[in-house]
Amino acid sequence: LSVLLFLQSFATTTAWTSASANNHIRSNSVSLGMASRSAEKNASRGAWAAKRGMTEGTDKSDTAVSGFCTVIGGGRIGSLLEQGGESLLLKRGDSIPADHEGTPILIATRNDSLEKIIDECPENRLKDLVFLQNGYLDGYVAEKGLADNTQALLYLSVPALGVEAVDGITSVNPEGLTAATGVHAQALADRLASLGLKCNVVTPEEYKPAMFEKLIWISTYMLVGTAKECSSVGQAGSEHAELVESVVNELVAAVSAKEGISFQEGSMARLAAYTDVVADFPCAVKEFEWRNEYFFKLGDDVCPTHNGLLRECADKGFLGFDLP
Repeated sequence: LSVLLFLQSFATTTAWTSASANNHIRSNSVSLGMASRSAEKNASRGAWAAKRGMTEGTDKSDTAVSGFCTVIGGGRIGSLLEQGGESLLLKRGDSIPADHEGTPILIATRNDSLEKIIDECPENRLKDLVFLQNGYLDGYVAEKGLADNTQALLYLSVPALGVEAVDGITSVNPEGLTAATGVHAQALADRLASLGLKCNVVTPEEYKPAMFEKLIWISTYMLVGTAKECSSVGQAGSEHAELVESVVNELVAAVSAKEGISFQEGSMARLAAYTDVVADFPCAVKEFEWRNEYFFKLGDDVCPTHNGLLRECADKGFLGFDLP
């Protein structure tokens, strides 16, 4: 595993599952090889910026190298974030160090990994956990006593490991749709900026409807696409536009009534524009308990079209789980 460890971490961390010899080598790679690693990263960022016509005169907020972060998860998103500045990259089996308190821990894993990560996190680092997952997390993080932790909505995609990210910049939202709130929101925004990606730092009150809007996007396009046997969200949006809009409007109304929040006008236009950006993203109904379950549990009176499509998927054998 490609894990970078600082020498001082050994006095404060829980046991690493990686072999101690490998850990020693990786620690030395940080202390002795930082200059070359930094040079490589700076060269990479410079090439990225030059490709997009950025110069030394570009606003620092667009190209600044961000501060230290721990990144959990070596997949597409985690590997991308690791390249945004000085980092400690943790993969499966690695433990969160107790040191570096007060710096972000970016969790770039699937939702089903959260339980273990939180349970094994040193007590003094719990407040530094940053949740980047798709779906409805509010109830879960509240149960864990982490309701005030930093959360982010990543409107970006990385088609494959090591491939350049596609930012959620749309014709409707040229400022980008990615948003973050919490104590480490600005640190995340700075890291994304160093990668040429946009991120809006918002208040918790602004974040909540934005979070639900993304939940509506992923719950709608994936569901309609799966039910209608579409290969991508773009196909679902283009060939079943009326059905998509019906579900989006239904879910916006349902959330507004249940949560007592108001959405900024133009939800459908924003979500359709984002779909155009990630048009090739494949359709699948998954992580039900984090996504569609929120709406399914509101009942057929409130979400009849959404719930009907879920049952249609179940009848066709397109779900890898049983509906409640």
